[in-house]
Amino acid sequence: MSRRESFSLVDAAWLHMDEPVSMAMIIGVIMFRDPIDFATLQDLIQDRLLRVPRFTQRVREPRFGVGIPEWEPDPHFDLDAHLHHIGLPPPHDQSALHQLVGDLMSTPLDFTKPLWQFHLVDGYDGGCALICRVHHSMGDGLALVQVLLSLADDAAPVEQGPATRENGARKNGGMRGQATKLARTGTKYAEQAIGLVTDAEKLRDAARLGASGTMALGKLLLTLPDEPSLFKGAVGVVKRAAWSQPLPLADVKYVSKALGATINDVLISCVTGAMRRYLEGRGQDTDGLNLRAMVPVNLRAPTELDLDDLGNRFGLVFLDLPVGIQDPLKRIAVLKRRMDAIKRTPEAAVAFGILGLIGATPTGVERIINRIFGMKATAVMTNVPGPREPIYLMGNPIRGIMFWVPTPARLGLGVSIISYAGEVIVGVGTDARLVPDPDEIVQAFLKEFDALDRIAVARVKAFKKKQAANKTAKTKSRKTVASK
Repeated sequence: MSRRESFSLVDAAWLHMDEPVSMAMIIGVIMFRDPIDFATLQDLIQDRLLRVPRFTQRVREPRFGVGIPEWEPDPHFDLDAHLHHIGLPPPHDQSALHQLVGDLMSTPLDFTKPLWQFHLVDGYDGGCALICRVHHSMGDGLALVQVLLSLADDAAPVEQGPATRENGARKNGGMRGQATKLARTGTKYAEQAIGLVTDAEKLRDAARLGASGTMALGKLLLTLPDEPSLFKGAVGVVKRAAWSQPLPLADVKYVSKALGATINDVLISCVTGAMRRYLEGRGQDTDGLNLRAMVPVNLRAPTELDLDDLGNRFGLVFLDLPVGIQDPLKRIAVLKRRMDAIKRTPEAAVAFGILGLIGATPTGVERIINRIFGMKATAVMTNVPGPREPIYLMGNPIRGIMFWVPTPARLGLGVSIISYAGEVIVGVGTDARLVPDPDEIVQAFLKEFDALDRIAVARVKAFKKKQAANKTAKTKSRKTVASK
């Protein structure tokens, strides 16, 4: 049995951010074409997931609330309390799964037990789905993606039964390699942050002593509250979730190349345009409107990925979204300029240090600071690269992956983008009081992408036409010279 372990200060900060109306849970949905045998899934969880100590440890708070919490082994650990088998209500489609995910987003984890729960959901579109809920204090998104990948295989097993599980265990090493690749190909911001520092004490030193760190610290602390919009306000317990049909990643790459932007630029611009469409559709004036998003930035070096050492290794940056710009090309240009500027600063590293300082304060003070930071933003927005090739769970091909990071500080809007097996899916999680219909934002995102796609196609056609005309002119010129 594992021993007690002290929380890191950053993990403690995430533990105490949890509130009934703003739970600090990471939620993932893995979708399958075919049903999965529940007993076999139990064996897989037992063999692979439970060897990670954090999944059998519970939280032990310090006496009188003074000090740092600890992880301690749960002496009464029971897998049946964490792995559940349910059926999806009619009509058994994506909208029904949206509703179920929203219900689980609204349901707290049991803090007397290890802070995770999985639900195997039968009857989803002829197959099934696995909904995974993990508290953010256990680890950040990249670490927990690695844990989930450790359950999967990178090839379909040849036969069933015990031999299959042994074969899966051997394949598991390949999935760890895949998880390491995820770290290397994560957000564009990560390289800047990793190169600066790797531990909280150095991060605080950078914030105190470095000129750029001081400027970044000032920006984070002195940033004014975000502009009012329908996305901000008093939140409630009930949450909603929706996600898009997959977009071919090749199409997104085509658009980004044609417009001279990155894939991330294109996707974030479409999300920004979708927010504009949603607000205007409900009568809000968006002229000149900028809304701020918190963007998680990976600070974990690829070599630091370790299933036995999870925890949180990321900072946060504020990104101003030009919601008030209607023209898609102008919007993407402004976004690209703003994101490029963020990459040149240590804001994410400084924010990581601030999270550590928050984790060292009493819980009451911590929540006050947390809400102050929540005033400065409207949404949380993240983009995670998943496996490039299809992967399998117990021989069953995974047909789609979706996830949501928490919306801390009582924020009412979270947007998650994930790529998997040549496709991109965009998910929106919302507070039901503020945005009861997140699918409207998802549909608006797809319309924004279609608009950019049409612009890209027209630009490529015009470029090719110009090339052809230039080639014809050069040929005529050569013939004229030759005739003389």
